[in-house]
Amino acid sequence: MSAKCLDQQGRWRNKVVAFRMSPEEDELLETAVRLSGLTKQEYIIRRLQEMGVKSDFIQIGDGVSRINVKLKSIDGTEINGAGPVIGKEKVEQLMEKLDALGEDDVLFLAGSIPSSMPDDMYEQMMARLDGKGVMIVVDATKDLLVNVLKYHPFLIKPNNHELGEIFGVELKTREDVIPYGKKLQEKGARNVLISMAGEGAVLVSEDGQVFEEPAPKGILVNGVGAGDSMVAGFVAGWMEKKNYEHAFHMGIAAGSASAFSENLATRKEIEEVYRQVTQR
Repeated sequence: MSAKCLDQQGRWRNKVVAFRMSPEEDELLETAVRLSGLTKQEYIIRRLQEMGVKSDFIQIGDGVSRINVKLKSIDGTEINGAGPVIGKEKVEQLMEKLDALGEDDVLFLAGSIPSSMPDDMYEQMMARLDGKGVMIVVDATKDLLVNVLKYHPFLIKPNNHELGEIFGVELKTREDVIPYGKKLQEKGARNVLISMAGEGAVLVSEDGQVFEEPAPKGILVNGVGAGDSMVAGFVAGWMEKKNYEHAFHMGIAAGSASAFSENLATRKEIEEVYRQVTQR
């Protein structure tokens, strides 16, 4: 973990910095790639296959696989490498892959739009799939999120700060966020899952229910990927039982378990936090 301290000029700095991948782990990865005789992209695909994860990447000719550094500091600093330039033909390949999606398929749209792609890329994708029964999850911020609500995404997941930015207000408590979650529903979102770090989480579901839970007890180790884990846990819980309370608890459990772990949470760790959430 990192500790916040003052430097000689009275500025806050991090005394210790840790990374998701240590230098030793990075060297092991580089060595494994060299010994395999594969490119890093090919190596990543092979490792995914070995773990039972299917992949269907669109290869970018001028791109390289890169490691983004997350500094475990008080303010969650990130150092992200520049992404590749994505040409129009690659964008069209992506659109053609989307055409194969249909009823009961799930599409996750997360993060910012690459600078070489149209600003309304998410809107174009959702418009193309409109009416096909695809369950779309959007984890984005500000206009990128608001502009897709007209396509009625199954789930959106702003945190309380991002939700407050949309409406120009400060939201601190679980009670504060509920009316603004409902406002996003009025704009088109079906389910609104609001993460609030140490304050817990709130779900405003499409059937009119509101669920809220305080944060599970545990020690924060690494918050990187916790939000993604929360979204994944929610969708997995929904697909398992088609019950919003269960999905909500699964989302909280997965997100918190990853935050309590140096790496992404295992099934066992998620189940342990799930029991804590449901038995209190």
